[in-house]
Amino acid sequence: MNRIVVVGASAAGLAACETLRREGFEGTVTLIGAETRFPYDRPPLSKQLLAGAWDPSRLSLRSPAQIDALRLDARLGTTATGLSVADHTITLDTGPLAYDGLIIATGVRPRRLAGDQTHVLRTVEDALGLRERLGPGRRLAVVGAGFLGAEAAAVARGLGCGVVLFEPAPVPLAHAVGERVGRMLATVHEEHGVDLRTGVTVTSAEALDADEVLVAIGSQPNTEWLDGSGLRIDDGVVCDEYSAAAPDIYAAGDVARWRNPLFGVDMRVEHRTNATEQGMAAARNLLRPYARRPFAPVPYFWSDQYDLKLHAYGHLRAHDAVEIVDGSLEDRRFLAAYRRGDRLVGALAVGLPPKAVRPWRQAIADSALWKDVT
Repeated sequence: MNRIVVVGASAAGLAACETLRREGFEGTVTLIGAETRFPYDRPPLSKQLLAGAWDPSRLSLRSPAQIDALRLDARLGTTATGLSVADHTITLDTGPLAYDGLIIATGVRPRRLAGDQTHVLRTVEDALGLRERLGPGRRLAVVGAGFLGAEAAAVARGLGCGVVLFEPAPVPLAHAVGERVGRMLATVHEEHGVDLRTGVTVTSAEALDADEVLVAIGSQPNTEWLDGSGLRIDDGVVCDEYSAAAPDIYAAGDVARWRNPLFGVDMRVEHRTNATEQGMAAARNLLRPYARRPFAPVPYFWSDQYDLKLHAYGHLRAHDAVEIVDGSLEDRRFLAAYRRGDRLVGALAVGLPPKAVRPWRQAIADSALWKDVT
């Protein structure tokens, strides 16, 4: 291979570029990014940056010197508009670009309420724009009580805003962490003065009684540029267990839907750690097709809400049962284990240090039986 193109100046894209160089690739590495910034950390957008605790410069994932050391053919502010798998050519808004190997890391974009001018949180500019509008006496409506919406609601309360939080499900985050944990988190928000309204579907922001509206109703993979390419698209770029979408083409990060053999399910994970790990795995498998390894991670995510810190490993969605194995919900210091079938598939720590949940990661990786760990 002479040229490997990474489409997406994201955490996954950066990890892929670094791995290519670390593994000895001396050819051209072209990094395509729609934003004009080099890859930066997005989780702080709804936390430290929105709160005004961090300057945007702290989000940079690498220093200028570290970026220079990668010897990238960086094309920022450039958009990919098409792909010809047969011709090994990407169409950019600046013209065609041939590749020998391709890694797709184009991420996701926020879903919006149709026809309404509202805030979303995906870029630095999004967070700074919303931050300027928040403060004492302001009223923020947050549509969607997932992790992003819940974190932003907590920050807004800390800034002195009145907050109303809308969620269509009866219990926030129940699909991800279980009903009991979801109810506990709902109570925490209510105790901090959030007007939480569950079982409510918002279709338009125009009728909401608020100064500002933040929409946090999920994300949509950036795959439109792949229409007509022949790649399979189904809520992301569909890949096999190696993160391969086609010969010489891999996908990584939020945009990739792949078969995780550890859990035996197709998954698309929108968490920072997975983006880095999959970017690395995709680059290695692309460079060495004769020695490919399945990408079978134990996903990890974290969340900060008020003074609560959540840390979780595994695939918690679609679990069959949850058991509190240490601490208590009442004290808001506990560890919950998640079962699917007869296996341990996840563990969540709330109000505990990260080390409390780390041993459970290995048990999940080992496909531990439920009866052996609870």
